[in-house]
Amino acid sequence: MYQHSDDKAEFSPLIQSHNHETHGDSDTGPASTTFAIVFTTLVAVSGSYVFGTAIGYSSPSQSGIMTELALTVSEYSVFGSILTIGAMIGAIVSGKLADYIGRRGTMGFAEIFCLLGWFFIAFSKTAWWLDIGRMLVGFGMGVISFVVPVFIAEITPKELRGAFTTVHQLMICFGISLTWLIGAFVNWRALALIGSVPCLIQLVGLPFIPESPRWLAKNDRQFDCEVALQRLRGASKDVSAEILEIQEYTELLKQLPEPSVLDLFERQYARSLIAGVGLMALQQFGGVNGIGFYVKSLFTTAGFSGNIGTIALAIIQILMTSLGVVLMDISGRRPLLMISASGTCLGCFSVALSFLLKDLQLWLAGSPMLAFFGVLVLGMQGNTRTMKCQIRVLNSKSGCYATVIHYPTNIRGIILLRHGSNSLGHNVRDISHKYEGIGWQLGYFSELARFLDCLLQFQLSFKLELNR
Repeated sequence: MYQHSDDKAEFSPLIQSHNHETHGDSDTGPASTTFAIVFTTLVAVSGSYVFGTAIGYSSPSQSGIMTELALTVSEYSVFGSILTIGAMIGAIVSGKLADYIGRRGTMGFAEIFCLLGWFFIAFSKTAWWLDIGRMLVGFGMGVISFVVPVFIAEITPKELRGAFTTVHQLMICFGISLTWLIGAFVNWRALALIGSVPCLIQLVGLPFIPESPRWLAKNDRQFDCEVALQRLRGASKDVSAEILEIQEYTELLKQLPEPSVLDLFERQYARSLIAGVGLMALQQFGGVNGIGFYVKSLFTTAGFSGNIGTIALAIIQILMTSLGVVLMDISGRRPLLMISASGTCLGCFSVALSFLLKDLQLWLAGSPMLAFFGVLVLGMQGNTRTMKCQIRVLNSKSGCYATVIHYPTNIRGIILLRHGSNSLGHNVRDISHKYEGIGWQLGYFSELARFLDCLLQFQLSFKLELNR
């Protein structure tokens, strides 16, 4: 069915009668949303919600943990940043896990780590318990960040795939925002136990959802593939054409050579690698998680009520993320990403400038922070993940390594921002000399990263959109 060209990564179909997409979906009829697809997606995105709670946890719990366990700033910085170390490890092993034990099994495996991590945090007596729990949650988070969007993309028809995959990012946003909201009213131990609830929901729901039909076909379980696909599409739906195309796609994958890390440095993958890794890395070098992990204390430093600022930011984040989901298919990925990147660059500059002017009482520092996050989640926060998946070539692992690179770039911002938060307020006389100016260095570096990210958007193809 396919002709191998001189370039080993390119295959062209000889027969066009089926009007195939590269992903191997059927065009034999309009797609319909079934209860099975909706329920399966909801169970899967429970993991996305866990992802969000892990990110949002450190901000509302900071004062309670530092007071009760007598942690220093350095110790709490380790607690905040060690999440990304665990996530980096999880992202590295996520691809192999998803291939060996299946998408559904991998999600359950990740949730066990998250559940143990939340229990370690909730019943911590020392900083070591906190760090172990945080790293366990991070490991599960790293696995979830890969397997959930892959699973959703594999179970949904192509006509509905864009809408359903955006639910992953929407639930991450809800997890962050609701954790900020709940954290304003409960203590840090109760908040950790609440964070374990979506883990339990997914673990209970996983036995009742089908495995990915594509993974089943890849592992020569054709009968199970047909049963799973029929269950997802509905009993009355004819899935024979889609089964055939999945089989053809699976055979095509088997013909491709086994990829390696060195393949990423071949010329044919250069643009995909630069765009995929660049989008993720520069987004994180902008310091978004460094701010998000300590947003409550930053509002307090800015002369704003920490609880009120966090609640306002949570509401804005939910509204703007929902708007971004709607605009993504209307305006396209690239224009929305460019607008959001430009606005985020300006917002990051405004946040730094507002702290500079705080002592002069010329600007309310809380407002630019609200604007920064609002513009960020409109496109940058979730759109980069979506485009990372869409720009990969068939036999390239650039998307996987873009996920891995997402996490270590967080560590610098999280540690430095916590140490440099006082210098952001320009009160350097109140802190030890070795930390003086770190906050401003972070601000300059973040601005450079945001600017480079904007430039990278212009290098993306105008035709870089999701095939329907």
